[in-house]
Amino acid sequence: MKLSREIKTAILVILSLVLFVWGYNFLKGKNLFDTSKKLYAVYDSVEGLESSSPVKLKGVTVGRVNSYEFLENRKVVVEISITSNYPISKSSVAELVGSSPLGGKEIVIIPNDEDPQLAESGDYLKASSKLGLTDALAEQIVPVKDKVEKLLDNANVLFANVNEVLDEKTKINLQNSIAELNKTMAEFSKTSKNLNLLLADNKTKIDNSLTNLDKTTSNFAKLSDSLSQTNIQETVASLQKTLANVDKLMADIQQGKGTMGKLMKDEEMYTNFTNASKELELLLQDVRLHPTRYVNVSVFGKKNKPYVAPEVNEKNEQINN
Repeated sequence: MKLSREIKTAILVILSLVLFVWGYNFLKGKNLFDTSKKLYAVYDSVEGLESSSPVKLKGVTVGRVNSYEFLENRKVVVEISITSNYPISKSSVAELVGSSPLGGKEIVIIPNDEDPQLAESGDYLKASSKLGLTDALAEQIVPVKDKVEKLLDNANVLFANVNEVLDEKTKINLQNSIAELNKTMAEFSKTSKNLNLLLADNKTKIDNSLTNLDKTTSNFAKLSDSLSQTNIQETVASLQKTLANVDKLMADIQQGKGTMGKLMKDEEMYTNFTNASKELELLLQDVRLHPTRYVNVSVFGKKNKPYVAPEVNEKNEQINN
């Protein structure tokens, strides 16, 4: 059977159109003869995700992104083509993560192996997003950028205020202050040199003083050792015993025991002692005024004179009182 030229031309055109459509879709990441499982996930944003971006599961590429489009609620639905025969449960999570520091995105499926219900073509997986390194840095850089801009604005205001404050007169005063400061530093340097010369000239005396100080410290250490070797405990014990005896003696005196206690506590003994003192005073006064009453020297044997009581004058009465 021979085919006519028209039929051959039609077949060639049809094959060319089929190859063109298949090649165009293949370049876009679609395969018309693809029998893989189609799963879907809905995201708020898929910035950085491209068609034919890889889909990974446990680090292994199990598919690719076919396409994505907007929904009525302004979210983005992504079609995922799974080419692997790994059993993916319906409760698995399709996480959108950064694939490189340059900002590329990929989808990582986090499986739930404990769920026996497997996902079929056309099912929706739970969607989640994880910031990549670039996105995380961008989120941290944005507030820092705002702070830096605010700091620069404050710096501009500060320098403007400084320029207003530093007028010509202030600049001259500041220059004079710096000049005076230089003079002060020069004087300080001169004083430091003089101090160094003074220390150099008196180095011998300072060394001798330090040597004497060392000797004094050594002698003090020896004295301390001598004191530590003395029997301080026995001395303290003897002192405590003596103080105990003194306390006992004072207690006896307070209780009226002994001569001192009775003298301090017995009113009658005190009265008798006072009266005896007064009588002794009267006797001594009478002996002084009338010694012949008590001492009688007779050369020729005169008779003793009878005793006459002493006259009590006003002075004696005052003494008796």
